[in-house]
Amino acid sequence: MRLILASASPRRLDLLERIGVIPDAVDPADLNEDVLPGELPRVHAVRLAEEKAALVAARHPDELVLAADTVVAVGRRILPKVEDEATLRTCMKLLSGRRHRVLTGVALAADGAPVRTRLVETMIAMKRLSAEEIDFYAGHGEWRGKAGGYALQGYGEVFVRHIAGSYSNVVGLPLAETRLMLKAAGYDIA
Repeated sequence: MRLILASASPRRLDLLERIGVIPDAVDPADLNEDVLPGELPRVHAVRLAEEKAALVAARHPDELVLAADTVVAVGRRILPKVEDEATLRTCMKLLSGRRHRVLTGVALAADGAPVRTRLVETMIAMKRLSAEEIDFYAGHGEWRGKAGGYALQGYGEVFVRHIAGSYSNVVGLPLAETRLMLKAAGYDIA
């Protein structure tokens, strides 16, 4: 069974490789990721993962399609994927000294069957950040394109006081849950 990864994320490819999974192809879903009015973080993450899987599965009807979407949420608020320094500073000030959630919706489409989804949630407690720490991190650059503006697998890890849940989820793909979903779909994985 061929596996198609519906994501252009190099982090997801690296994570899959850790569990011995090399997708046969990468075909990113190109869809609008805007938050719908009143949409809560959990619903948003699962909806986008499911839509990505369905979109790419339509292009690969007889293959297994894996998709995911990761969001960072403070309460009911979904933080953006950060592309500029002003947004980074806003996010870092909001996260400073607070707990937040990293939610990943994982979706698997196969053989025209309904898309299977799973939601994984990790709680993060971030230390209170000084203006100097935010300035330094702004100059670091690893935050570009990251939900909430930090990379747990990079320098952003020094800001984390506590993590409860899946580390790989925060990086971009919860490995334990993804492995189980692939096995259940009949994908050959140890």
